[in-house]
Amino acid sequence: MTQYEPVIGLEVHAEMLTESKMFCACPVVDSTEAPPNTTVCPVCTAQPGVLPVINRQAVEYGIKVGLALNCTINEFNQFARKSYFYPDLPKGYQISQYEHPLASNGWLDIDVDDETRRIGITRAHLEEDTGKNIHMGSSSLVDLNRAGVPLLEIVSEPDMRSVEEVEAYARKLRAILVYLGVNHGDMSKGVLRFEANISVRPTGSDEMNTRTEIKNLNSIRSLVRASQYEIARQIKLVESGGQVIQQTMGFNEESGKTTVQRSKEYADDYRYFPEPDLPPLNIDRAWVAAIEKTLPELPDAKRERFIDELGLSVQDAGVLVADKATAEYFEAALKADVDAKTVANWVTGELFRLMNAAGVEIEQVKVTPEALVDLIKLVEAETINNNTAKEVLEAMFETGHSAGEIVKEQGLAQISDSSALEAIIEQVLEANPEPVEKYLGGKEGLFGWLVGQVMKETRGQANATVVNQIMRERLEGMRKA
Repeated sequence: MTQYEPVIGLEVHAEMLTESKMFCACPVVDSTEAPPNTTVCPVCTAQPGVLPVINRQAVEYGIKVGLALNCTINEFNQFARKSYFYPDLPKGYQISQYEHPLASNGWLDIDVDDETRRIGITRAHLEEDTGKNIHMGSSSLVDLNRAGVPLLEIVSEPDMRSVEEVEAYARKLRAILVYLGVNHGDMSKGVLRFEANISVRPTGSDEMNTRTEIKNLNSIRSLVRASQYEIARQIKLVESGGQVIQQTMGFNEESGKTTVQRSKEYADDYRYFPEPDLPPLNIDRAWVAAIEKTLPELPDAKRERFIDELGLSVQDAGVLVADKATAEYFEAALKADVDAKTVANWVTGELFRLMNAAGVEIEQVKVTPEALVDLIKLVEAETINNNTAKEVLEAMFETGHSAGEIVKEQGLAQISDSSALEAIIEQVLEANPEPVEKYLGGKEGLFGWLVGQVMKETRGQANATVVNQIMRERLEGMRKA
């Protein structure tokens, strides 16, 4: 039976976090919240006789991304008209880049199944976003607030061979954009959109078969689901003797299926030609060098530092740097005198568990990095034990109160007083003569059960180390008696 593999490339559209639009002075606003058509002007609504002006900040942000993706920043840039008709494209064409993009020939490394794969970046080019269609019953309205917002389109080579690689690439690219401060990564607001180009071929083949393109995927989950379905659909089609047709597909979130939208356009269909209202843009090498000096520490470099300097595992370091806000939370906690591995364990373990259950991001968590360190220090001082600390963290997560306040209010301080614990241990031994007799007869496994009864009596607040010591001494004394 023939085995198949997918051949996948991604086109990623990232809105640049500039204050104004790509070719006019209109402010960039949240298109999901601002009243429709309130940040528009003659330029972005394509009134006759208007002229575009290039947004310098958008170009700088594009250069930053190009550098972070190991691209060549091209000195000669040219904008072009890409002609097609949609109701939310007021000019009837989009000002984009085609033959002379801002950046090209880069790469991005991803890690999947303990292997590093290098995904080629064909180009990263600047363009303007379209408006937004709003469908209401049988009618459609157009909001042009988003029209003209700077977009950076990042096009990969068809180098991905699994859905796992697609997901890893998407997450890594999103993280880089957020680290650079050029995109806030909130896909629910449409500021980052994916398009997957997918074909299939027999495993081991070098042929590049007919592909389909799945448009406007607004979450990584949708990207994964759509890719999985389309791969399976194409394999089934080929195995039944059919042929894949080059088409543009949409993805239905409810059914989980891809559906045909239209025949796929070719470059010639867009009738690209140089934008006559914009002169070629020449990028100065000195400007690129100056921008490169402003690049922040990116995820890969931060991960290596966490491993080499802080002694974290590859797994923990990778999880912490995958999200910029999480990495910042972790590093803020390290400003106190606390062990890095201990903080990493609490963040990636209990804190992530509570966040996942509540469906919140780390920016929304009521437990500050400083408050988490205070909790850790209570454990280190043996004021509370680990199990109690988990309960305290949950209360901190819900209320925002400090660990010290919660421990005091709920009387959760660890019992380490030997005389108090001796009395409780004696009660447990007297109440359980049969298990005690079996332990003394050689069933060593019952020791843990007896300690557990003490912990139960103290609601988990007994100092386990002290309990173990006293319990062993008491039982050994009984054995010798």
